[in-house]
Amino acid sequence: MHTSVLLHEAVEALAIKPGGIYVDGTFGRGGHSRMVLSLLDERGRLIALDKDPAAITFGGMLQDERFSIHHCGFSFMQQKLLQLGIEAVDGILLDLGVSSPQLEETLRGFSFRLAGPLDMRMDTSRGQTAAEWLAVVSEDQLERVIRDYGEERYARQIARAIIVARTRQPIVTTLQLAEIVAAVVRARQSRRETVRHPATRTFQAIRIYINQELEELSLALPQCVDLLKPGGRLVIISFHSLEDRMVKQFIRKASTVDEPPRGIPMPESEIQRLSKPALKRIGQAIHPGSNEVEENVRARSAVMRVAEKQFYPG
Repeated sequence: MHTSVLLHEAVEALAIKPGGIYVDGTFGRGGHSRMVLSLLDERGRLIALDKDPAAITFGGMLQDERFSIHHCGFSFMQQKLLQLGIEAVDGILLDLGVSSPQLEETLRGFSFRLAGPLDMRMDTSRGQTAAEWLAVVSEDQLERVIRDYGEERYARQIARAIIVARTRQPIVTTLQLAEIVAAVVRARQSRRETVRHPATRTFQAIRIYINQELEELSLALPQCVDLLKPGGRLVIISFHSLEDRMVKQFIRKASTVDEPPRGIPMPESEIQRLSKPALKRIGQAIHPGSNEVEENVRARSAVMRVAEKQFYPG
């Protein structure tokens, strides 16, 4: 079972209009989608997207004329909606990261605690697996991925250990990789650092790279602004600092008035455009309460940010 993080807070932040059109860009197991549908009337519509074939199968069991689900990443959101004849929507929800079923399904290879093939693809119908990538990646690139996407201080040593280990035998299971990384990290970390599993950051880094998660988010954010109707809400839940930083900076920039460059003549229409930010930030970052974290430990790192499309009459 998957427990949707910040379920009530996220749906409340969407400020649902009963007859509105909404997008759940990360359907997962449909927790947020079902609550959105409960607030829509017969005029409303919910379009769900997901890269995971298992999520598409699960979503296909949700029989509701107001609902449709489509097999694609949210970076294809605008393209998919145009195919459906939809140019603008009242709200968009993105719940980033890995779902509980993905972590707990051993064949998916996301967990460093469960034995399984080293896959890590969110879309198992295409692309290179983590095992295939580790078999050919250079040491320099591997170090960069672990350092930049995992924010791992021992990236160089871990990359070296992985390259050496693969000369002895192919690294094809989750526990193989976890043991290689753990041996490096445990030899260097202090006792105060042992709360987190030593392979956490490396697994995160490889997963982000294999699924191009940050690239997809960077492509999707401008589309969200274009697709939202005036007054429409964008709600994004992130689970690690790289995603949250990108979302925070995007909302800040889209909510800020740009000053016209000094000394350079500009048409009045362009000056007016620069003085009208596309978004308005709604409140501060929202974190799960202690009760939610106690019931669902995976909620502890979640951060939710909300923005609203600005309206400029005339």
